[in-house]
Amino acid sequence: MTDASPTRILLADDHALVRRGVRLILDGEPDLTVVAEAADGAEALELAREHRPDLAVLDIAMPRLTGLQAARELSRTLPETRILVLTMYDNEQFFFEALAAGASGYVLKSVADRDLVEACHATMRGEPFLYPGAVNALIHNYLDLARQGRSLPAKAITDREEQILKLVAEGHTSQRIADMLVISPKTVERHRANLLAKLGLKDRLELTRYAIRVGLIEP
Repeated sequence: MTDASPTRILLADDHALVRRGVRLILDGEPDLTVVAEAADGAEALELAREHRPDLAVLDIAMPRLTGLQAARELSRTLPETRILVLTMYDNEQFFFEALAAGASGYVLKSVADRDLVEACHATMRGEPFLYPGAVNALIHNYLDLARQGRSLPAKAITDREEQILKLVAEGHTSQRIADMLVISPKTVERHRANLLAKLGLKDRLELTRYAIRVGLIEP
């Protein structure tokens, strides 16, 4: 148990029932607390200026200002507040717009009970959180850039993913990796699943071969 203050969260969704359900999920965690609720994007901005939350969880489709519009304004005026988009839209366009607006993650409402808490934790660690369909969208975007001969990102995987890839390839279990990196085994498994998806690989053996090929471990 840590003495650190819990992450203070602003929750914005125009459906009161959704806010109630999401709040139950978030307030059920000892290190997360909802400090304000907004019913639209404009109210979210007003409450963000008042409460200066650590994290804003924003729906996309809201009256007055959408979650994406609110995210852009939050990124400009309160850059210290991190942003998660919580939405029903499994949509590549919205996903890329959310990233461009400053969001650190994109969570589907249909799996919020499974993913939202982990997404909050990842965001506060400074790591992106992407659901599997979003990972596929990034891969397609990457391949489109390659086909067009445009510049590609320097690395296909993040530093944390590279760290976990190396440990997986060295034969460590998820529990052992979690202990070494002081994260949860579930987080290790999520990173491993993201690696397989990003790199187009099937299993641990192929991950190990890839790690050898890029020089992370010796054969």
